[in-house]
Amino acid sequence: MNKSQLEERKIHLIEKLGVQIEKEHQLAPVAARIFSTLIMIGKKGCTFEQLVSDLKAGKSTVSTHLEHLQATNRIEYYTKTGDRKRYFIVNPDLMVSYIDEMTAKWEAQRCIHQEVLEYKTQMNKLDSEDNFDLDFQQNLLIFLDEATAAVNKLKRKITNS
Repeated sequence: MNKSQLEERKIHLIEKLGVQIEKEHQLAPVAARIFSTLIMIGKKGCTFEQLVSDLKAGKSTVSTHLEHLQATNRIEYYTKTGDRKRYFIVNPDLMVSYIDEMTAKWEAQRCIHQEVLEYKTQMNKLDSEDNFDLDFQQNLLIFLDEATAAVNKLKRKITNS
């Protein structure tokens, strides 16, 4: 792919990611596009002027949504010495918080399904005619353990970088 094709791909991905973020996080369309743009750009950040230009949105609209995204701790900004511009980036702690929330939910599910498995195992010992199939619960517990371990590995990489 050449540079022009990659730029088109980036625009497409910003829109696609923006729609997903808009739905999942209940953000306004422009706020979701700002957030997805910052995800795509990464650590180098993006200026206010770049966002206005790239998103073809009004200055006041972009400003309002930048304020909201900052107030909700989704984004932050940094400045460069000798440069009066602010460079907006995704809050680095946001992914860690998201991982913590996700793994807490998984742990709660794991505890419940462990109890279900124990119940079914005990019932199978009492009634050998009509045994429960334990495969689903066992496989779900394995999945939750492996998914939690993988996400925690990602978290360690994020926090150590």
